Amino acid sequence: MEEKKFTNLLKLLDLEFKNSQLLQQAFLHRSYLNEVKVNLLSNERLEFLGDSVLSLAVSSYLYCLRIQDTEGELTNLRAYIVKTKSLAEAAKRLDLGSYLSLSKGEELSGGRDNPQLLANTYEALLGAIFLDQGIEAVKKVIDKTLLSFFTSEVKSGPPKDAKSNLQEIVQQKFKQSPNYRILQTKGPDHAKQFTVAVYIGGKEIGRGAGNSKQVAEEQAANLALSRLDRD
Repeated sequence: MEEKKFTNLLKLLDLEFKNSQLLQQAFLHRSYLNEVKVNLLSNERLEFLGDSVLSLAVSSYLYCLRIQDTEGELTNLRAYIVKTKSLAEAAKRLDLGSYLSLSKGEELSGGRDNPQLLANTYEALLGAIFLDQGIEAVKKVIDKTLLSFFTSEVKSGPPKDAKSNLQEIVQQKFKQSPNYRILQTKGPDHAKQFTVAVYIGGKEIGRGAGNSKQVAEEQAANLALSRLDRD
């Protein structure tokens, strides 16, 4: 891989990497390394680090701006911002999919546009930036590529999602909380599919599926809300 491959990306991020190998590693998908059999590290360790750095940066940002919020309110807002869909959209704005090294199979299956894979790559890039540039550089990138698209939510709080609405309705109507259970998990680690059901008093009232537990739970809650509406 040539460093000039990342010229446009670095220009967008206003960065200059000291260790170009870290930047390259951020885009090495495990499937590619399994196929070409080279002795390199995939981006999974950087993704692990980037996930923690992202959580710290967003938590610090919200803590300083929303001084009246409780822990629960801050947690909910952070979860609304730091989710697969948001991270994948940030990755698309930076065109991160075009820089990925993928296996032929992953390429043919649309890996460059896979939301989970793109979100993971965004986190891996943050991990690389943290190691090369430090936390302040990471915060600037997160502010520019992610937080700047959530200014209204940061100001007024996140809109209520299906799970929050269902929680309120069930507590008001049945004096209890809905219970979510994972019914099935299938697929490889980088493309898992979850099936989740939501129950009230042991009775299933909704079921959903998605590429993360959160997406599946949201689908299950949506179905449960529509059923409760008809009751």
